[in-house]
Amino acid sequence: MFQVGDRVRTRLMNPAGHTRLPVYLRGRVGRIEYLLGTLPFSDQRAAGVRSAKEAAYTVRFSTRDVWGADGDAHGSVCADLFESYLEASE
Repeated sequence: MFQVGDRVRTRLMNPAGHTRLPVYLRGRVGRIEYLLGTLPFSDQRAAGVRSAKEAAYTVRFSTRDVWGADGDAHGSVCADLFESYLEASE
């Protein structure tokens, strides 16, 4: 379980089925902004597991960390992501 302020990295993943982790955020480092609680886990629900739930978070990423020099130096992008998409980052 992550806490507000924790640095996290999104997993590099390419699942065969449904995922709500955008390709442009895979492998990127961000910070937990909000704890959203336990929500229905879309990836497993799309596979028919209706009872699937997982912790979810709002994660803020620097636009420079996402798009490199093309990103605004002061900009950011937030995404609501499930815990299984994330790992702790140093």
